[in-house]
Amino acid sequence: MPISNQQVSSHPFLRGLHGDGSYPDHVVDRGRAILLALCERIERELPAGLAALYALTQAATEEFNDLEAAFEAAGSENETVAPEETAEDFGFLARVYGFPDADVEELIATREW
Repeated sequence: MPISNQQVSSHPFLRGLHGDGSYPDHVVDRGRAILLALCERIERELPAGLAALYALTQAATEEFNDLEAAFEAAGSENETVAPEETAEDFGFLARVYGFPDADVEELIATREW
């Protein structure tokens, strides 16, 4: 399903990580894919409230948790800049999809990074 939201389709997800030698591009690309899949799911399921949105974002956060092994295998870690950049993108998605009052910490409550 292609993403219909123009702000999302043109957003450079994880921009601060791509091209940074500390974060392997192939792992960052996997993170981008998780965020894009989350967008598709939000557009398909149209969460009716914050609880429904949090369920979707927390599931995507768990996928980010699984990327830790990929970061480590590539000689890197998902630390410092990566968590902040990732959290900002989750917050961006909440705002763009009509949830300006979403709590970023709640969006990523299941994080292990």
